[in-house]
Amino acid sequence: MSLHHVFSPLTLRHKTLRNRIVFGAHTTNMAQDGLPRNRHLGYYLERARGGAGMIVVEPMPVHAAAVLTRGNFRHSSDDVIPYFAKITQACQAEGAVMIQQLYHVGAHGDWDNSWHANWSPSGGPSYHDNDGSRAMSVDEIEETIQSFVDAAVRCQKAGFDGVEVWAAYHCLLDQFWTPFSNQRTDEWGGSLENRTRFSREVMRRIRLACGDDFIIGLSVSDDPANDVFPSRDEMVDIIRLHDDQGLMDYVTVGSGSYIDFQKIIPSFQYAENLGADLAERLKQAGLRARVTAEANIRTPENANTVLGAGQADLVSIVRGQIADPYLAAKAEAGQSDDIRGCLSCNQQCWGRRGRDYYISCLINPSVGHEFEWGGDRFTPTNMPKSVLVVGGGPAGLEVARVAAHRGHQVTLCEAASQLGGQMRLAGLQPRRAQITDLIAWYARQLDKLGVDVRYNTYLDADDIAAIGADVVVLATGSLPNDTGFQKALPNVDRLPGIDLNSVWSPEDVMGRSARLGKRIVVLDEGGHWKGIGTAWHLASEGHEVTIVTPDAMIARDLQRSATDFSVRQSLAKLGVQFVTETAITNWSAQGARCVSLLTGADSIITADSLVISTGNRCDTELLETLRAAGIDVQPIGDAAGPRLAAAAIYEGRLCGLTL
Repeated sequence: MSLHHVFSPLTLRHKTLRNRIVFGAHTTNMAQDGLPRNRHLGYYLERARGGAGMIVVEPMPVHAAAVLTRGNFRHSSDDVIPYFAKITQACQAEGAVMIQQLYHVGAHGDWDNSWHANWSPSGGPSYHDNDGSRAMSVDEIEETIQSFVDAAVRCQKAGFDGVEVWAAYHCLLDQFWTPFSNQRTDEWGGSLENRTRFSREVMRRIRLACGDDFIIGLSVSDDPANDVFPSRDEMVDIIRLHDDQGLMDYVTVGSGSYIDFQKIIPSFQYAENLGADLAERLKQAGLRARVTAEANIRTPENANTVLGAGQADLVSIVRGQIADPYLAAKAEAGQSDDIRGCLSCNQQCWGRRGRDYYISCLINPSVGHEFEWGGDRFTPTNMPKSVLVVGGGPAGLEVARVAAHRGHQVTLCEAASQLGGQMRLAGLQPRRAQITDLIAWYARQLDKLGVDVRYNTYLDADDIAAIGADVVVLATGSLPNDTGFQKALPNVDRLPGIDLNSVWSPEDVMGRSARLGKRIVVLDEGGHWKGIGTAWHLASEGHEVTIVTPDAMIARDLQRSATDFSVRQSLAKLGVQFVTETAITNWSAQGARCVSLLTGADSIITADSLVISTGNRCDTELLETLRAAGIDVQPIGDAAGPRLAAAAIYEGRLCGLTL
């Protein structure tokens, strides 16, 4: 497929972008004491080297009231300038145009990070937490406008080519735009002219302060499902008003809002190219400003389609370039098959950010560690070794790939007929085919690297010893817990009824070995995709499903990736019943006897089959036998301790780097 739309240059004021791919703004939470240090430098430099045409560095809070996360930069301080200068100079030397986003969240601040009361146009509620806000005085409005200008000047001194003013997701600027949140009766509210005065003044004064050789962008979002926000027609009018006055050089269109939070970083549960709809409307409006489409545009092929259809002038691919920082360079070289495709899972990007950690990536653990690991590139070894990898799940695939890249001679033995292990089974859950795409990517990479992949090859200790590899890596995964032990009932080491032939694991279900009845109880102790995705799969196939969890909500662990609400919607539409804060005390032919963890009351859920999704266990017999025989073996992934796939791929990468 020709990608000529993507790889045609585009000029914004004094800068020409080498292609139409933007690495858009997103909070990495990597700052140390409010300063961008080596972790930031390594992260952005890797994407510049990877070919991004323009990089929009994560948002800078412009005022004390704007601080949102622990990892935000210092606001209102020149201390940041020399640190950002290192980043801009390094990335510009690699050919990227460098922009910084400026933001203020208004009512949605986080006071115990900012230590400042929330300000907003009319004192509206926060959708970030339960705090309220206070209506800004005219003096505070002026103070805030000046803080945007001061921040832009600071960016210019740090070498940025421009700034992107944030008016998306119902932040301060679009709180002024929106009658729902702007009920003022002075010159800052009421008419469209008045409601847009704040944003227009911000951008007008930035231009006056920074001059003509400085790019100014505007970031907006599309949330048509919420009728309290401007419609798409109204958004076109708002943006046209700014454009008629020549206030911005480009406008970026994302999706979602603080009210419809899941669409801000849309997971695999949503359609792709979400930002293209409003972007296309803006293009049809004949704006002078260039239009960037953002939100779930994952691949260069998607980007080329959006551009070729005239829906946008630029595309922002964020998670796709987190997953593979060389996405642009590989696509331009005709190597799209080598791009490691984003899973849209949000588990380590938004998931870690949601816990106030610096971000990473489930499938690319170099994210956040570029300055330590040398990015997503591998240094050849000076001492090639023969490496035997036992197990073809995510940990085994990653260590085999990295070790082979570095020049080791690698053999991977997989007991099954296919690669992927439990991760492959996860890819069979609804809408999760991107996982099977990733496993196919690994298979292609191992083939290109000359890895000797042996299927249907179960190895015991004697077999491993006979192969005689210099290094043995044990990536055999973990096994379902066959006792039915529940953390909610620590005094019960084995669930009564567990030995009946109607009890199964998620692995049995997704591997098609379970013989299931019509009515199924899924005991979900983890609150993540293992149990939830299996229940979704069963309900999609027509089973009557009840999920029982000790948690106060279904899909508790998916909150961190902002995927929980959407999957509960999907489950509810399929008729799945939710039973929370409950444990199962007995399984029998009649069904599951349950106990409420709140009241102690007993109940029975009539069912034909029980699927138990609790923590897995390590099978350490092979590891112990090998060590007893004096064979040096390195366990990684679930073989070292049962966890999620991110830990497996991380340990595979780390092991491959250190062999």
